[in-house]
Amino acid sequence: MKNRVITKVKGFTSNPKAVMAAKIMAAAVVAVIGAVAYSTGVFAAEGADFSGVTSPIVALINSLVNPLLAIVGAGGTIFCIFLGVKFATAEEPQEKEKRKQALKTAIIGFFLIFVLMAALKLSIKPMTEWYTSATKGANSTMQVSTEATTK
Repeated sequence: MKNRVITKVKGFTSNPKAVMAAKIMAAAVVAVIGAVAYSTGVFAAEGADFSGVTSPIVALINSLVNPLLAIVGAGGTIFCIFLGVKFATAEEPQEKEKRKQALKTAIIGFFLIFVLMAALKLSIKPMTEWYTSATKGANSTMQVSTEATTK
């Protein structure tokens, strides 16, 4: 099972069209999330209350960030050790250079993932406070006086 998964991943990453499709799908997901976030702000400006929807999402993100940071840290460490051993055991100069580049790329990638997850963890509270303060006045109702029409 493990070998089949590794073979599938290697096949996927070696196909430039598949990699481009994955990038396009990732960009589409980000665009949809941005559109939903923007529309939430627009609807909130019209008086809708989304606190019932946003609170569970924020709680879910808060509960998942710490375990994900641990998983990414452990996975990154194991993967970098694995690549370091492969680099150390390489015999030909071309193979050694190729594995050295793979190790550099892995270290940079895992560092970026870690930094972005930490930034997410740090930005959740300010973003929720900003959203709450931005939509606080939008939930008020307008009162109409009927005294002038009854006389």
